[in-house]
Amino acid sequence: MRVVFAGTPQAALPSLDAIAQSRHDLAGVITRPDAPAGRGRRLEPSPVKVRAGELGLPVLTPRSVKEPELLDQLRRLEPDACPVVAYGNLIPQVALDLPPHGWINLHFSLLPAWRGAAPVQHAIMAGDEVTGASTFRLERGLDTGPVYGVMTETIRPTDTAGDLLARLAHGGAGLLVATLDGIEHGDLVARPQPAEGISHAPKVEVADARVTWARPARAIDRLIRGCTPAPGAWTTFRGERLKLLPVAIAAPDEVPGHGTLEPGTLLVTRQAVFVGTGTLPVRLGIVQAHGKRPMPAPDWARGTRIEAGEGLADE
Repeated sequence: MRVVFAGTPQAALPSLDAIAQSRHDLAGVITRPDAPAGRGRRLEPSPVKVRAGELGLPVLTPRSVKEPELLDQLRRLEPDACPVVAYGNLIPQVALDLPPHGWINLHFSLLPAWRGAAPVQHAIMAGDEVTGASTFRLERGLDTGPVYGVMTETIRPTDTAGDLLARLAHGGAGLLVATLDGIEHGDLVARPQPAEGISHAPKVEVADARVTWARPARAIDRLIRGCTPAPGAWTTFRGERLKLLPVAIAAPDEVPGHGTLEPGTLLVTRQAVFVGTGTLPVRLGIVQAHGKRPMPAPDWARGTRIEAGEGLADE
């Protein structure tokens, strides 16, 4: 089957590679235009654009899929289907109608759960024990199209969003190729999504990643893991932002002389830094103060000279 792949970030690369190595005819790639990145804000190509160049594939980088030039290029490429992984742009109906088998999206959740831009982050933050990936045919609604196939994946107790997304991206690549195979052979039928179990996963903004220390320790642990690596969980200390990487929930006998701590209160020992929550304290892992490099919390505490009674602020 002749296909044109659409995708942008690192998570789309396993699928691009799998399709390139499959029996399908990969005629070209659509990705987002070069975007500012890094401290210098220099224009950088997307990971998919870089890999497509390495594979010697034609690359289309429209600002909008509505552009007449892009639609003309797609018509000339004559794809039978357009597999999509995290492209990051809405596909208008005129484009959806071009390939005979439509646009086949790989979404990193078990639809209809976690429709939207950040399914992996929301699954971790919600405390889900199992998630997965789904292939479905795109339609105008947000992740509402009929589903071709699914795979499941256990969410591990220490998974960050980055860890889980990497596993889903690799496992989902095989699912996407198998879906294309089934569509080509005519023995795979898309099934409508059930009306029950719908949940939504909007983009996680920086403001959403701020830790509220009065929440239970487990909720704080899940929030931080769900926001790692992006947008990055954070709090404030002495009025400045402090970025937080994953924490560990402390055992009751692990905090010297304290079964609990008031929410946000810091306790520094020779080998650990604890902070109080609405339930058990948590032990900080790697932290990053404003303008500083990431470092283990005990090193940060020694350099900062935290005074008794100081704490991390919710606001």
